[in-house]
Amino acid sequence: MALTAVETKPDSFFDDRKPLPPPPAVAITPAAALPQPYYIENGLRRVAPYHFTYNTYCKQRWRGREILDIFAAEFRDRTREYYRHAIESGHIMINGKSCNDIHTVVQNGDVISHTLHRHEPPVTAQPIRVIHETDEMIVIDKPAGVPVHPAGRYNHNSVVEIMKAERHFAFKPLPCNRLDRLTSGVMFIGKTSREAEVISEKLRGRTVRKEYVARVKGRFPDGEGWDGNPMRGGVVNCEESILQISPIVGLNRARASGKSAKTLFRRVAYYPLYKRNGTQSSETGTGLEVAQPAPAISGTENDGYSIVHCLPLTGRTHQIRVHLQFLGHPITNDPIYSNRAVFGPTLARNESTGERDEEIIAKLKKVGKTEVSDSVSYEQERSEKRVDQTQQMTVSEAARLTDSEQNPYFKPLNAGTLHAGSTLKAGEDPMHDDPEYGAYVKAHDDMVADYNKRKGEKMTGEKCAVCDTPLYSDPGPHELGIYLHALSYADLVAGSWSYRSPMPQWALPPPGYDGLRDIDGWEYKGEEVLEIGDEREDERVKNLQGAERNKAEGL
Repeated sequence: MALTAVETKPDSFFDDRKPLPPPPAVAITPAAALPQPYYIENGLRRVAPYHFTYNTYCKQRWRGREILDIFAAEFRDRTREYYRHAIESGHIMINGKSCNDIHTVVQNGDVISHTLHRHEPPVTAQPIRVIHETDEMIVIDKPAGVPVHPAGRYNHNSVVEIMKAERHFAFKPLPCNRLDRLTSGVMFIGKTSREAEVISEKLRGRTVRKEYVARVKGRFPDGEGWDGNPMRGGVVNCEESILQISPIVGLNRARASGKSAKTLFRRVAYYPLYKRNGTQSSETGTGLEVAQPAPAISGTENDGYSIVHCLPLTGRTHQIRVHLQFLGHPITNDPIYSNRAVFGPTLARNESTGERDEEIIAKLKKVGKTEVSDSVSYEQERSEKRVDQTQQMTVSEAARLTDSEQNPYFKPLNAGTLHAGSTLKAGEDPMHDDPEYGAYVKAHDDMVADYNKRKGEKMTGEKCAVCDTPLYSDPGPHELGIYLHALSYADLVAGSWSYRSPMPQWALPPPGYDGLRDIDGWEYKGEEVLEIGDEREDERVKNLQGAERNKAEGL
């Protein structure tokens, strides 16, 4: 076949030698000295405030929306007025240029930059303990309350950055599995990208057994195969599907339209709430020595708590926490799923409809703003009772808690003044005529104020002197972590490795009890498997979605 020459025009084809247009400009964090980022105070790891710039591309749900509306709706740690001022003052930019107009519409491809004076929340000062280490990977015991990666309000206060600071900043720890910020326990850290991928591939498969321990409200059900042991129970199976309701407030719920999930539970200890009066009896014959104080404060089993062994067979976000709430035994100090102010007195037991979703999301948005988390923490309720008891203190007992020389309310006793235990005369008011009353009032008010300050994280009403940002109080003890711990990871196929952390302190018997101090490994029979399709693909999609959320929260 003969070839025919065809005349072409110079502009009729794509010239791939043309340089591509440059990407949008981004803002650069102002240069500043970098002092040692951490200091320890009151058992907390703190980071001094510093300037930082977030850069992120426009997300699909932001397209065509005004810049102020995006920030006010998506980023809850600051007020709408703060974002208005940040836009008008040039701290929020689009494509490296100040927009100054709160009505500026964000378009596809825009890069949004936000430079702010960053105030990181404190985290626990507990160290990151090394369980096992080789030349290629590290197995750690992650402390509760510390996020794995920099995200949202956390940057230096994350596992990755803390490990860099403790070793050297050239070290790049590569987490192979993820735990929720509030969860503690076994984690794998790769030292090289190749090893990190190998470990991650194993963990994504079904050949690794993951065991958790949790401390939950009330007496957990006896379950299937229960042998009558009052401490130990049989197996409870929960296969409720889980749906993500709101990534902004971190809410997931049991829902038939969600992703398939399966968790096996068994009670390994139950501790009722008893009055301590020195009368105890010992019960034997069950393999455990359990102290039995008497009499009980309350006759209901919900006044105590259970230690539960958990075997998740799928890896959904908040899976164990959601399943325990659905069963009516949420983790006692869970700020979301054990929050009575949000879910009501039943804590959404057996609830799998979306009728209350909007109401629940609205209430959760207030937590950490105007309200603290109202979980059913056993320790928190005991603290509340102690505060209530201060109202019944005698005048002299309260007065001893104050320093008479420094207390402006304190007045020395004079002759004829009423003393604690003396007889009242007609017309005398012991709460106003007694000079010690001022000392009582101040002692009580100081105790209550201190308790409320420590009770939980919320806006204090104060502002930063540098950036005028509203400041938060320190998180309460129940907000530094929850009673959920990744206890063990083990290879089921070759059986070549198994890593186990010690039992957390909150899972050990309370004072006065001789109870469970360790948990035997779950007897895995092989049939505890749920066929749910391509689990690896689900995990990949979940990781991509999580990365997107982390970038959004960090803007």
